[in-house]
Amino acid sequence: MKRRLFIGFFFFCLFPLALLSQSDCALTKTNRLWFAQMPLNDSVCLDFNFRMLSKDQKPQLEIYNAEETFLVDELTMASDSIGFKMPVFDSELRFKWINKDSISGVWINHGSKNKSGLKFAARQIEVFPKKRNLLISPFVGKWKVDFNPENKSDSYKSIGLFKESGCLDRIYGTFLTETGDYRYLSGRMYEKNKDTLMELSSFDGSHAYVFKAKLKVDKTLEGDFYSGAHGHERWAAERNNQFELRNADSLTYLKPGYDKLDFSFPGLDGKVVSVSDDKYRGKVVIVQIMGSWCPNCMDETRFLSGFYERNVSKGLEIVALAYERTGDMNKAVANVERLKKRFACSYDFLIAATSSDKSEAVKTLPALKQLISFPTTIYIDRKGKVRKISTGFSGPATGTYFDKYVKETNEFVDMLLKE
Repeated sequence: MKRRLFIGFFFFCLFPLALLSQSDCALTKTNRLWFAQMPLNDSVCLDFNFRMLSKDQKPQLEIYNAEETFLVDELTMASDSIGFKMPVFDSELRFKWINKDSISGVWINHGSKNKSGLKFAARQIEVFPKKRNLLISPFVGKWKVDFNPENKSDSYKSIGLFKESGCLDRIYGTFLTETGDYRYLSGRMYEKNKDTLMELSSFDGSHAYVFKAKLKVDKTLEGDFYSGAHGHERWAAERNNQFELRNADSLTYLKPGYDKLDFSFPGLDGKVVSVSDDKYRGKVVIVQIMGSWCPNCMDETRFLSGFYERNVSKGLEIVALAYERTGDMNKAVANVERLKKRFACSYDFLIAATSSDKSEAVKTLPALKQLISFPTTIYIDRKGKVRKISTGFSGPATGTYFDKYVKETNEFVDMLLKE
């Protein structure tokens, strides 16, 4: 997804009340949650919730992100603290116990320039189910959203989708853009100084987002989007069930005179792989332009892993071209290997570059006119011709948009396989 803002955080904002995922509605594990707070700036604070678990006498964390649960099971140890490395992303949470109910800690993003990390404090809380609050209905539905509406040179369109959580006094949602979605958002509606307000936030292991909105008298929304410690954008929205973004298959294309894609990059074992190799010749090939740092790429990789297993015997191959943010080949390989292992991917991953600069990425794929998003997905037929290029990814948090993507991808690839 196209990111206009610098991201420096790991956790998500759940606000003063503790977040419960769908699995928490029955409180099947325990009523005890850890509630942590990490200030982003003077006016915005990231709050996050997690549970501590144990498997085979090894501590684990479960971090709740709306309808999504992250299991964090890579333990790291230091002389004075315990740490957990996030799945997929190159980031780590370290903490010390103050007492049995309190923790002080630091979040370390190894890809950030801030090597000292960001401090937070956590305490255990008791959580009890609450009755559903139908007052969130002013926000539920589909909205046409303008980010940076006052600045035409930096403005962009989005679709806001908000719904009742179906569990407690919470509201879920996401924002779709033409380059991807903001994944799972969770928050609440509340009244303050006679204003009706909504707050949503998300943690996906790589980014931290906080969205604030106020319901205006004319039933439109105005709000703020905070990304990490420094990113900030204004946004405005109006209800519009008919509004759609441009077709994702029309935004990225080949230069005039090109109908094929050619590339050669080293695989994770260092051996150079080319799309013209015998393994891909005469096959339908999906080329996934991605990075292990990219949350939308993570969602796409999760889907493509199973999709590949179901279609490889029919003549499908997938090859991922990773553009990493490390500047170091060994680190890039290690990061991509973690992602590949996490989703049990059996298709090839190549290191296309140790930079995610889009203008530099285009130079590695000279047939492309432009690259505006990670991920970008290229579909090649059995004759080696590019048949479709899709920009961005609408992940499972987008509901019916994700269902449509799955249906159309199955139908299109099945058509190519039968040709």
